Amino acid sequence: MTTIATHGPGCGTTALCRALGVAPATYHRHQHPPVLGPRPRRRSPRALSPGEQQTVLDVLHAPRFVDLAPAEVYATLLDDGIYHCAERTMYRVLAAHDEVRERRAQARRPHYAAPELLATAPNQLWSWDITKLKGPATWTWYHLYVLLDVFSRYVVGWLVAPRESATLAERLIATSCTRQGIAPGQLTVHADRGNAMVAKSVAFLLADLGVTKTHSRPHVSNDNPYSEAQFKTMKYRPDFPERFGSLEDARAHSTAFFTWYNTAHRHSGLGLHTPADVHFGLAPARREARAAVLAAAYARTPERFVRQLPQPPALPTAAWINPPKPLELSEAAAQ
Repeated sequence: MTTIATHGPGCGTTALCRALGVAPATYHRHQHPPVLGPRPRRRSPRALSPGEQQTVLDVLHAPRFVDLAPAEVYATLLDDGIYHCAERTMYRVLAAHDEVRERRAQARRPHYAAPELLATAPNQLWSWDITKLKGPATWTWYHLYVLLDVFSRYVVGWLVAPRESATLAERLIATSCTRQGIAPGQLTVHADRGNAMVAKSVAFLLADLGVTKTHSRPHVSNDNPYSEAQFKTMKYRPDFPERFGSLEDARAHSTAFFTWYNTAHRHSGLGLHTPADVHFGLAPARREARAAVLAAAYARTPERFVRQLPQPPALPTAAWINPPKPLELSEAAAQ
């Protein structure tokens, strides 16, 4: 290989290359040889140290959090005055240890025109439905009735019975309306078209209470999404049994589940607040406390936050059952 000489004082690079018969680029390449192989990646100053990553992993593996999504772990820790890292960082730590995967198949359904219902505060719109719970033997079922506030996701009433009955549905609705102090003209109750839901006795009761009723279209479960989602949350919990040993067993399990769901479940649709906090107006104070925890974390290590002070998720302002399309919303606003 030809060695490229260095020029002395008074001899320019161009003249030297011309004298040697080489291109200037060849000269510079020999003076500054390229580094072979990939360059080491610079570690971000915002990255967690290995010890901090292990701390986050240990927290996620703790019995208290092992069955919760990182979003709920993040919100629970904030409520306890603790901040380790952002929710997305928790997912990265889990992914690095191959602990993130989809556990169930995702349904794909065609789009349908649907009834449009809106709630901007608790006790404006309730959704109710009935689901079956497997009994101790084949072909035995218990029926779980649930009334859910659409805005707050708070379960305002429920019961477990051995059969589906319009009489039981009447009793549940009447008791829940009394407990929540529902005034005539205040509430809309939305349900699918099950036998109990379309019974004339239930319709007469709602009329007597001054409650408006609406129904899903036939065979379209997505017209009642909040109740379906709540049942899905219940049945995908780790402690949900394959079968219930008795009616009392089903009622005891439901009591524990709805207590957790209303008062401990940090709901992603509620800015990671519990349904009870939103239903009873406690969420704004909770959010301010979370913001203070994040501000303190930002003051300690601002280099770990991109661009600005982190903020807790926003509180809900509206909840739709089948919201109108954006074009329809803009036309309604213009009128």
